[in-house]
Amino acid sequence: MLTIERQNAVAIVTLNRPEAMNALSRQLRVDLRQAMLELDADASVKVIVLTGAGERAFTAGLDLKELSTDPLGMGAANAVDPAVNPARAVLACSKPIIGAINGVAITGGFEVALACDVLICSTNARFADTHARVGITPAWGLSQKLSRAIGPYRAKELSLTGNFLSAQQAYDWGLVNRVVEPAELMPAALKLAHEMASIEADMLVTYKAMIDDGYDLSMGEGLKLEHERSLAHNAQVTPDMVAQRREGVQARGRSQ
Repeated sequence: MLTIERQNAVAIVTLNRPEAMNALSRQLRVDLRQAMLELDADASVKVIVLTGAGERAFTAGLDLKELSTDPLGMGAANAVDPAVNPARAVLACSKPIIGAINGVAITGGFEVALACDVLICSTNARFADTHARVGITPAWGLSQKLSRAIGPYRAKELSLTGNFLSAQQAYDWGLVNRVVEPAELMPAALKLAHEMASIEADMLVTYKAMIDDGYDLSMGEGLKLEHERSLAHNAQVTPDMVAQRREGVQARGRSQ
């Protein structure tokens, strides 16, 4: 149900139920949590790319067919345990995660996409929040994260209609970083992942946490957090370390 491929310091995690639009069954949710735990603990992995198998779906969200036969299944909709709540499984990973959105990301699948740090979309990608149409409220973060990503007016339009958002409109609204043709999706995601992986691992984790933790605060509190963490981190940086890295930055600038 889930595969992991490694390319040097980059790991590719694929939701692998294309016949079911990569729906998040109980087992797939457990597998995703375990994969994120293992990759987070693996010092050889710096960046993760999360995608879905096939071109139809990134993930269609919770497996509604499974839920219809499981009287306890609806508990997953309000679960906080990362082994049950896949958005939390993704959010709990300290390393950068690039979502390579290959097809539709619907409801719970939309929430998993929003849990990623960067989103690159195929032109086949579409997003939809169908919670209201199904008659349940979101509990994996969509009602809060979507409005912060695209603004409350646009978020209400999507969530209160259940309408689909195309890849291009998602880009125009600032939801995704870029849109590429289907054949270019993984090359583009991997290129970005390897660029991130050229940064030292502890710097990636430290800077990601600074952005995420500060975003949850007011601007004033966020600036205070940045100052405190910067003091602690930069006290360990020597002039020689800066000089060595400066040469690498200049060389990279000349090559781009």
